[in-house]
Amino acid sequence: MYSRSKFKPAWWLTNAHLQTLAAKLFRRKQTLVTSTETLELPDGDFIDLAWTEQPKKNNTRPIVVILHGLEGSKDSHYAKGMLNAIKKRGWIAVLMHFRGCSGRPNRQASSYHSGDIRDISYLTEQLIARYQQCAFSVIGFSLGGNVLTRYLAQVPNNPYCSAAIICAPLDLASCSARINQGLSRVYQKYLLQMLKDSALQKISTKIINNIKAEQLDTIKTLYEFDEQVTAPLNGFASAQDYYQQSSGNQVMEKIKQPCLFIHAADDPFLNHQFSLPQQKLPEHLTFEVSSHGGHVGFIYGNNPFKPQYWLEQRVPDFLSDHISINAKNNK
Repeated sequence: MYSRSKFKPAWWLTNAHLQTLAAKLFRRKQTLVTSTETLELPDGDFIDLAWTEQPKKNNTRPIVVILHGLEGSKDSHYAKGMLNAIKKRGWIAVLMHFRGCSGRPNRQASSYHSGDIRDISYLTEQLIARYQQCAFSVIGFSLGGNVLTRYLAQVPNNPYCSAAIICAPLDLASCSARINQGLSRVYQKYLLQMLKDSALQKISTKIINNIKAEQLDTIKTLYEFDEQVTAPLNGFASAQDYYQQSSGNQVMEKIKQPCLFIHAADDPFLNHQFSLPQQKLPEHLTFEVSSHGGHVGFIYGNNPFKPQYWLEQRVPDFLSDHISINAKNNK
């Protein structure tokens, strides 16, 4: 079902770009101590996990999995904020770094992309095997939100009792076009440089051998990167083929558990004409759209010196409702 969000931006921070950038600026000194675990994958690659604490074998406390956005990590401002918020609830959180995002390159030419659910699938299987007495929930930010949408839809018998998907580019083609317009090109340049740096590192170590460093210099947009790098390295015929096969809006109605989608109408990364689902959604899917909030911003409060972060209240509250129900049902 669709609903208007109750989020009200800070009176001193209503601009979409300020909402998007301020959250990163304000939280530069935020700290978070995590425990790192390397998970070896069936295909010979690996991913690094960041735990707020390592659960005991007989753990009964809820575990919340977090998926970050494009070229994000546990150090991304939104990730640190949510990890801390989950920890304060007395739960355990684990952030799954996508391949190559933990500070060291992955072992294979292929890395991660918006529709790749292999690693969240494998991680989930491992969590089920290890911790059989607790509830699981999951959160996905931006690209990680699209990955999560695809996973929940394609693996309906997953163990998650609830999920939250935040500012996800559910229609990849329109979002790729949107970020190449106006001031949004500033974000594109920033993200594109990080993608190029990651690819260049793998080219220099010969993990990637069918793309030349000089080729990266000619790439000016995320679409061109997806066309020349993401698609060929991950088995897609083209960027358009990648977008068509990987967009979450085509499958979201197949999600079986309670799921909260959060979008801001002024998000400079998204084209809402295409990103918002056109079909009627089942009652257990809640799609909240606020007028303001930017991209993973959602800052509120009256004091500019003590900004508050709405996502870190709204999302755990939603998850808590369903974690509590799951705990009662399992007694």
